[in-house]
Amino acid sequence: MQKTLLRYIWTHTRPQQVWILLVVAASMIPYFLAFDLPKQIINGPIQGQGFEDLDAKQAFLDFSFTIPLINQTISFDGFPLERMQTLVALSGVFLLLVIINGAFKYYINTYKGRLGERLLRRIRFELVDRVLRFPPRHAKTLNGAEIASMIKDEVEPFGGFTGDAFVQPALLGGQALMALFFIILQNFWLGMVAAFMVAIQVVIIPKMRRRLIELGRQRQITARRLAGKVNEVVEGLGTIHAYDTSNFERADVAHRLGEIFRIRYDLYQWKFLVKFLNNFLSQLTPFLFYLIGGYLTLRGTLDVGQLVAVINAYKDLPGPLKELIDWDQARQDVQVKYEQVFENFEVEDLIDPQIHTLTPTSERAKGDVLQAVAVSVNDDSGAKVVDHVTLKVEHGETIAMVDHLGRGAEAMAEAFGRLAWPSSGRICLGDNDIRELPESVTGRHISYVSTESYFFHGSLKDNLLYGLKHAPVQKPDYSGKEARQRQWEIREAKKAGNPHLDINAGWVDYGHAALGNGAKRDVKKSLLAALDAVQMRDDVLELALHSIIDPNDDPEFTARVIEMRHALRERMNELGVETLVTPFEPHEYNGDASIAENLLFGATREPLTRDSELLSSEHFYVALSKVGLQKPFIDIGKTVAKNLVEIFGGLPADHPFFRQVTTLSAEDISYYQSLLQRKSEPKPANFRLSDADKAFIRLTLEYVEPRYRLGILTSELQEKIVGSREMFYIELPAHLRELVERYDPDKYVSVATLRENIVFGKLSNRNAEGLTELRALAGAVSRELGFADELLKAGLEFDIGAGGRRLTPVQRRKLNLARALIRRSDYYIFNKPLPGLEKHAQEEIVQNVLAFLRQQENDPAVIWVLSNISLSRLFDRVVMFDGGAILEEGSYETLQQESGTFKALVA
Repeated sequence: MQKTLLRYIWTHTRPQQVWILLVVAASMIPYFLAFDLPKQIINGPIQGQGFEDLDAKQAFLDFSFTIPLINQTISFDGFPLERMQTLVALSGVFLLLVIINGAFKYYINTYKGRLGERLLRRIRFELVDRVLRFPPRHAKTLNGAEIASMIKDEVEPFGGFTGDAFVQPALLGGQALMALFFIILQNFWLGMVAAFMVAIQVVIIPKMRRRLIELGRQRQITARRLAGKVNEVVEGLGTIHAYDTSNFERADVAHRLGEIFRIRYDLYQWKFLVKFLNNFLSQLTPFLFYLIGGYLTLRGTLDVGQLVAVINAYKDLPGPLKELIDWDQARQDVQVKYEQVFENFEVEDLIDPQIHTLTPTSERAKGDVLQAVAVSVNDDSGAKVVDHVTLKVEHGETIAMVDHLGRGAEAMAEAFGRLAWPSSGRICLGDNDIRELPESVTGRHISYVSTESYFFHGSLKDNLLYGLKHAPVQKPDYSGKEARQRQWEIREAKKAGNPHLDINAGWVDYGHAALGNGAKRDVKKSLLAALDAVQMRDDVLELALHSIIDPNDDPEFTARVIEMRHALRERMNELGVETLVTPFEPHEYNGDASIAENLLFGATREPLTRDSELLSSEHFYVALSKVGLQKPFIDIGKTVAKNLVEIFGGLPADHPFFRQVTTLSAEDISYYQSLLQRKSEPKPANFRLSDADKAFIRLTLEYVEPRYRLGILTSELQEKIVGSREMFYIELPAHLRELVERYDPDKYVSVATLRENIVFGKLSNRNAEGLTELRALAGAVSRELGFADELLKAGLEFDIGAGGRRLTPVQRRKLNLARALIRRSDYYIFNKPLPGLEKHAQEEIVQNVLAFLRQQENDPAVIWVLSNISLSRLFDRVVMFDGGAILEEGSYETLQQESGTFKALVA
């Protein structure tokens, strides 16, 4: 990167800048001509100069000039026009010059805008490219929010300045000089007055604005640090609440905001002082013109036309002059910002761009062995964590690395995985240092997994296949408008210095799938096998069952869900276990569902809470009244409330009851107790329901007889609810009916989860093992129908959120490991990838992973840093580190017999 922004702009936009400067120079001709025309119109046809006689005529568009060197004169006598004709002709020329000048401005401004946006695109891409090339040690010190703020916001002014970098001073300076030169031609002394005032503005105003630049720099730095602090607060919310430090963080943020306020307030004060002085100097000059020019006109040394022309010309002088001063301030401002960007992105040991060269395929000679040669690694504090280690990894070998003291095994794994650079020695693949090999070799032949994991916002499948997206392997099929749009994007990308890679191309490299021979189906095979190896298939199915799927997105899949629903019901009937689930039937009351579900006979688009649109609408309660259910529901609600208060009124908030009945809490019991204590008053015929009555109705809607077991839901009331379903639904206004999606055995419910759509009913509360039995039965039916794979596919489309936050920590660990297993590599480096799992689960997954990798045809090697040292018995060789050096190595059996230290660790 160049050290100054002007040099950076000139380097990357030189041809375009030269062209636009030529256009600006050409625009000065009509701009200057427009100055003299008002004087000619006023002195000529308006005041009659040259038209003293009635029949007088003057030549229009006459000219004469001599060609140098050949001394030949070319002349044109023009068109003889009368006074009125001359007025119309000169006015028409004036209008033409206005149009020409406007056209020049339009072209120049449009060209500048496009030029600026191209350079902004270039520099943003270059900065992101540099982030991708930061060395590992520097990458650990970065604050993501600050880097994002710089790339997104702080370089934004560079785009606007790029088009003005050379054009603006040329254009504005030319306009100002033209206006000043014209004034001098009209009257020397008035020209000197204007020149003197211009000189004062040019000298004083920029000096005063230097303080504004410094304040702007301070504002930018403090705002960037505030963004970093806010990011820390968001990332550390759990820690903040755990240690009760929220008020400390509030104090920190308030202090930072106060500092920003002080800087901005000083900036505003200074800014408007400079503006006041600049405006004063601009208005002082017309005062002098009126005074001195009027005096000269009265004495007869200056005619009225000249004075008007001077004043008219000066109107075009302060604007360009002010903008020129603003340009200089903008130049200094963006230079300060550019210097800060330069300081943050100009890093030593930046990775060579050739290392990241796009390579569709990566081939290397067989027999290249991964080895560490006298490697030492220092941590961020400079302490040596790996001390002169030499280690060779053969193909097909499995190595367990463990630490006795220190973290030498972990640091060694990071060095093998290119996440730490040796302070001395080399990590070699064959005869080549892996730091000198392109990532198309190291990034495809070495897979590294650690405790730390990051997932990009997208689906589970996108993140699982992320390690196969090295280069475009299949071009998209564009046609018509899309093809023309793509060609335009390619041209613009080239002009902005961006690669013209197509994100819509096929990036998944099927040839690098772990299992198979490179066919598309082998990726699916590898993916499913990897999920099984890390014991994540059931998690994916659960994610699918908890998903809400829009039937319009995949009608075929939702049709299969309905097929699965009917098949499951038929199987339960065949086996005589139909009581596992109480189905939703149009003309029957579902005893395991709430009264609300039975009345609405459908799923709501939002939970039925006090603030929900449905229950907060008076129309809902009016409809209840019309079907004769309002009073029964109030009575049931009061009975339920009395029973709850009587039975559970004295229970603590952490009583198991409140965990079983999730819709109620200790606070709710206290609330209903206060409602029951209120005195009931007689109500008129047209009364509106009180808040207490509405609360009792809401309690009634939540009531499920098998759960509460109060015996208050009579068969007559059940029949009344079922019989009122259609009328109640019709009585609701259209906007409330849209909030309810009615149940239909042959239709998919778009607002319900996939599980709810398949079961289409309520799990019976009478069978304690009902959920387990239903899962087993549904699993068997789905496999018979071939629906299990489609269900798994739906789970793979689950949106895991930013950073995978919608997954549990254990699921993220498993997903991180599965992502590496899906791709075929020669070396797998696992650096304690499964923290938080209990020992038995860790052992099963380690065994599964080793068995999975043995299925690969390329016979990969495995290096696994273990936290559970007893699992080292599963590996061919064990390497034990002590204080960063290799203490002992050998087979598990050998170390058990010969090493007391190792035997003690295993025990």
